[in-house]
Amino acid sequence: MSIEIIYVFAVLLLVVIFFAFEIFPVDKIAFFIIVSLLLFGVISPEEAVSGFSNSATITVLCLMIIAIALEQNGIINWLANGLKRFKTLPVLLLIPVFMTISGTISAFISTTAVVIVFIKILTELSIKYNIPRSKLLLPISFAGILGGSCTLMGTSTNLIVNSVAAKFGAERFTFFEFSEYGLIFLAIGIVFVTLTSFLLPWDTSNNLNKEYELDQYLTSIEFDASSELIDKKIMDTFLFDDPGISLLKLTRNGISNKSPGKYITLRKGDKLLLSCNMDSLVKIKDTEGIIINNYKVSNDQISEDEENSNEFDSKQNAFVELLMLPGAPLLKRSINELKGKMINGGLPLAIKRRKNIQNVKDKLLNTNPDRIKLKVGDRLLVEVPKDRLADFSTIDNMAVLQEHTSYASVPNYKKVLTLCILLTVIGLAASGVLTILASSLTGCFLLLMFNCTELSKVYQNINWEIIFLLAGMIPLGIAMNNSGADVWVSTQLLELISGKQPTIIIGLIFLFTMLLSGIISNNATAIIMTPIAISLATASNLPLKPFILAVLFSANFSFFTPLGYQTNTLIYGLGLYKFKHFLIIGGMLSIILWIVASLLLGNMLPDA
Repeated sequence: MSIEIIYVFAVLLLVVIFFAFEIFPVDKIAFFIIVSLLLFGVISPEEAVSGFSNSATITVLCLMIIAIALEQNGIINWLANGLKRFKTLPVLLLIPVFMTISGTISAFISTTAVVIVFIKILTELSIKYNIPRSKLLLPISFAGILGGSCTLMGTSTNLIVNSVAAKFGAERFTFFEFSEYGLIFLAIGIVFVTLTSFLLPWDTSNNLNKEYELDQYLTSIEFDASSELIDKKIMDTFLFDDPGISLLKLTRNGISNKSPGKYITLRKGDKLLLSCNMDSLVKIKDTEGIIINNYKVSNDQISEDEENSNEFDSKQNAFVELLMLPGAPLLKRSINELKGKMINGGLPLAIKRRKNIQNVKDKLLNTNPDRIKLKVGDRLLVEVPKDRLADFSTIDNMAVLQEHTSYASVPNYKKVLTLCILLTVIGLAASGVLTILASSLTGCFLLLMFNCTELSKVYQNINWEIIFLLAGMIPLGIAMNNSGADVWVSTQLLELISGKQPTIIIGLIFLFTMLLSGIISNNATAIIMTPIAISLATASNLPLKPFILAVLFSANFSFFTPLGYQTNTLIYGLGLYKFKHFLIIGGMLSIILWIVASLLLGNMLPDA
C-alpha cells in the first residue's frame, strides 16, 4: 500500500467521522477534502475544482431551481393537497395511499421538497381532523426515498452515480432504465411499512401546549434590577419548583456554572440557560423583571428597547412554531442575532434543537446561550400577533407548524406554465431528445424567461450545502482513482470473495454501501463506492451495470438511521420518532430490500 493510498484513506476516515458526529458543517467538510487532497498532491488544482463544473453538480443545481419554482408556484402543494380528500379513511389505508402519492411525485420532483410540503399539510390535517402525523410522516419519507430511486432525475444520488460511472467508461443510464427495479422496491416498501405501522407511535397531541409539555424548548433568561427573584436562592423560586423547567447553566460575570445548585443566590445580570415546556415558558414570560433572549418581559408588555416600546398584549398573540428547512434565512443565526430582525413582527422566544447523535446536553452546556445557532430541523418558537399569522406562510424555507398555515396567492397561468415546463423537462430527458443536464438547463431558462421564478429567490432558497458537498466529494473520488485506492480496495475484496457466486458479490457490495450510507450522506457514499464497485466488476470480468445499480439503490436505502438521508433527518427532528423506530422498521425494510435487490441484480450477471 503506497503512501498516497494511506493518505487518501486517512482523509476518508476523517470525513466519515466529521459526517457521523456532525463536527463541522457540510460546506466546511467539502473544503477540507479539496484542500487536504490538493496540498498533498493527490489531485491537481484543476481536479480539485472539477466538482463545481461536474455535470451531476450542475444538474442537481438545475433540478433544485425547478423544485423551488414548483413550490413557489404552489404545484407541489397542489399535488399534495389531494391528500385531504382521503382524510376520512382509516389510518391503515391512509398509509399506503399517502406512500403511493409521495413515491410517485418523488420520482420526478426533489424528494426533500415533497416531504417538506407533506410536513406542512399533515400538520394542518392533524389539527383539523385528528390525523396522527407520527403514523404517516415516516412512511411518507421512506416512500419518497424509494420513489426517487425509480428514475434518473428522482434523486441527486442517481445523477451522481451515473456521472461518476460515465467517467470510468461505463454506459450512461437512460431516464427510465432502472424504473422496473425501483417500482418493485417501492411496492415492497409500501406493503412492509403498512404492515409494521403498528410499531410507530400514535401522535394524539395536536395542541401546541400539550406537545410542548412533552418536548422541551431551549431558551436563555436574564434578571434585571426589578426582578423579585434577585437575592433569592434558586431553591426558593418557581424555577426550582416547576417540574417543567430544567436549569442547564448559569453564567455570571462571564463565568459559567454547568451545574447550578439550588443554594445559589440569584443576582442582577445573571444569565440562565434552561429547557422548559410551553406552560413554563409562558409563566417565565409573565414574570416581572425577566429578560428572555434580550427581550424585556413585563406582565403584558414586551419592548425591544426604550425608544421602540410597544404594546404586545399576549391575549392578542399566538405562539407559532417555525421549522427550519434547508435554505431558511434564519439558519446559523442565534436568538440574540435575531433581536429586532425577526420578520413579520414576531418575537423569537425559544429554540427546540433537532435530535442529534451527539450528547445534546453536554454540547449545549459548552455553548454560550446567546450563540446557539439555528440548524436545519430545529424549531423556533415565535410569539406573533394573531392578525399577522397568515404572513408567516410567505417565509422562504420555513414550515409554519400551526393551523393557520396558508399559501401565497399565485396566478393560475403561472401554475399551469410551471407544470408544463416540468413536463417538458421530463419529456425531453425521458425521450432521449436531450440529456437530463440539457433538459434541466432548458427548464431553468424557461422558468426565468416566463418569470415563474426569480434569481433572487433562487439564491436564497438553494440548498448550497448539497452543492458544496458534491463539489467537495467528487475530487475525493478522483483521488481514490489517482492514488489507486479504489483498485486496492477492489483487490482486497476480490481476494475475500474469491470463488463466491456473482449474486453474493453483488449482495456484499449492496450491503456495505447501504451500511455506509447510514453513517454519512447518501451522496458521499455514492461517490466513494461507485469507483470501487466498477473496479471490482472489472477485476472479476463481470458486467458493470449490476454493480453500478447496486451502489445506486443501496446508497439511497439508508432507512435504518435518520442520519443518512435528509428527509429522514427532517422528520426525526420533529420529535415524533425515536431512533429505534428507524432502526427497527427501517432496519427490517433494509434487510428485505437487500435480499431482493441482490437476487434481482445478481440475475443480470452470467452464471447467476
